[in-house]
Amino acid sequence: MMLFPADNPLNKDISALPVDPNSTAILSAYAGTGLKADFGSGLWEGAPIGIPFTVVCGSQPKIPVTFRGNDYDDNYGDESDPGPYPIPLNTPIEGNGEGDSHVIAVDKENGMLYELYNASVNGNHWEASSGAVFNLKSNQLRQEGWTSADAAGLPILTGLVRYEEVLKGTIDHAIRFTLSKPNIKPAYILPARHKVNSTGGANSLPMGGRIRLKAGFNISAYPARIQVILTAMKKYGLILADVGSNMYVSGAPDNRWNNDELQQLGKVKASDFEVVKTN
Repeated sequence: MMLFPADNPLNKDISALPVDPNSTAILSAYAGTGLKADFGSGLWEGAPIGIPFTVVCGSQPKIPVTFRGNDYDDNYGDESDPGPYPIPLNTPIEGNGEGDSHVIAVDKENGMLYELYNASVNGNHWEASSGAVFNLKSNQLRQEGWTSADAAGLPILTGLVRYEEVLKGTIDHAIRFTLSKPNIKPAYILPARHKVNSTGGANSLPMGGRIRLKAGFNISAYPARIQVILTAMKKYGLILADVGSNMYVSGAPDNRWNNDELQQLGKVKASDFEVVKTN
């Protein structure tokens, strides 16, 4: 299942794009940091590992959404798409409600994606710090300067590594990853639409920045499923979407993942990537 049209920037083959002349300097602060698969099988501290999502039908009833701030984060309702959203109240919440608490539902029949950030259920409705609706049949970006359920104003689901893709043998999109605030420039480049109050200097990556695994990196010794992920990192790269731990790669939880295999991604360091100059 390709999310968004084939010519969407998130589905763009970036393997032939030029390397940013400041690539080495941009990656230097965390050059020795290995990739971390922030997804897997089973539970971590009682919650599924990764960002879950649910698929709904076109007739799924829509639930009211109240945008609010709380102890975790502020209210970004003025940058959010108003509810109601067709997200069932029993939809899994990332981290079981601890941390970013993303909630995602995709209406495959109508080609619509609904995402909430810092979400919780209150009686008969959702509460969240922000929310975004994406038309998966369109390349339309969010309004200039608006966040989404992700700090970069990007859709989350379209950047997740999903087991079905690995099973198919092909990941056909950029993969979502995070960096810490000192390594993020307080700026954004398309298709991102929102910057964060970060502390990175000139030699740091803005939101929406792309890095790709170097073409010469040898993936032959890795398990077949990991090779699918690494191949996508060469062709479509990683896209900086949120603040978090350095080189954490996002995916959806699935009990079919082999966590021991996923840990082998840690052998791949940031220095094995290069920053790409995108238009």
